[in-house]
Amino acid sequence: MLPQAFGLPVAIVLILGGALACFAGYRLFRIVLGIYGFILGAMLASSLVGVSNTAAMMIAVIAGGLIGAALLVFAYYAGLALVGGGLGALIVHLTWTQVSTGDPPLLVVGLAAVAGAVVGMLLQRYMIVVGTAFGGAWTMIIGAINAVGPRGITQGGSASEVWILYPTSVGDYRWASIAWIVLGSIGTAVQLTVGGRRRKR
Repeated sequence: MLPQAFGLPVAIVLILGGALACFAGYRLFRIVLGIYGFILGAMLASSLVGVSNTAAMMIAVIAGGLIGAALLVFAYYAGLALVGGGLGALIVHLTWTQVSTGDPPLLVVGLAAVAGAVVGMLLQRYMIVVGTAFGGAWTMIIGAINAVGPRGITQGGSASEVWILYPTSVGDYRWASIAWIVLGSIGTAVQLTVGGRRRKR
C-alpha cells in the first residue's frame, strides 16, 4: 500500500513494467525478475506498516522492494520456479472465477503452483517466455484498471486513504480475462519470433 498520491504513478509503472515483461521477458529476464521482486517485496513490507505513518510506509516500500529485487535477481532458479508457480496459481484463480463464486480452494491453488514450478524448471526457456508474456500482460491490465478504474478497485477503504494494489482483483471488468489471453499470446509470439531471429543470426 502507498499514499493515495502515488496511485497513478505506480499504475503507470505497472503498465510499463508489464509491457517490458510481456514483450521482452526472455531477453531481459533478470531485469524482469528485479521488477517483480521489487513489486512483491514492496507489497509485503508496506502491508506491515500502519496506514497513518506515511514516512514509515515509504521506507518499508523502498527497503522491501530492494530486498525483494535482490533476492529474485540473485536466486535465478528460485525466480524461475516462482514465475511458473505464480502463473499456475493465476490460471487457477482466473478459471475458478469464471465457473464458480468465491476463492478457489487453497489446496487446488497450491497444487497448481507446484505443478507450474516443476514445469518451469523442466522447460526453462519456454516457461520463461510464456510466464513473462502472460505475467506481464496481467500486470499491464492491473496497471490500466488501477489507473482508470473506480475507487473500490485500488483502495481498501475510505477511512485509510491509502492506495492498495490487489494483484488478482479486476472488479467488474469482465473483459480482463480475454484481454489477458490476447496480450499474453501476442507477447509469447513476439518473444519466440525475436528469439528465433536472433539465433539464426
